[in-house]
Amino acid sequence: MSVEAPFRTEVTVTGMTCRHCAMSVTEEVREIHGVSAVDVRLETGAVTVLADREVDRSEIASALDAAGFGLAG
Repeated sequence: MSVEAPFRTEVTVTGMTCRHCAMSVTEEVREIHGVSAVDVRLETGAVTVLADREVDRSEIASALDAAGFGLAG
């Protein structure tokens, strides 16, 4: 991921099992206002969100819920 943004948020997602899952997560999280890039690591469930503003975990949780997934922890 080569996009530079002043705000970086890392979360762990539960329930992802395939590339389609990762694509769904990416698409939903990218819809959050200010998000410039989303990096999903399927093997670990790690998701990195880069944005031009601080993105609250609750916003990410809502996007994940819309995609059918949840935040770990």
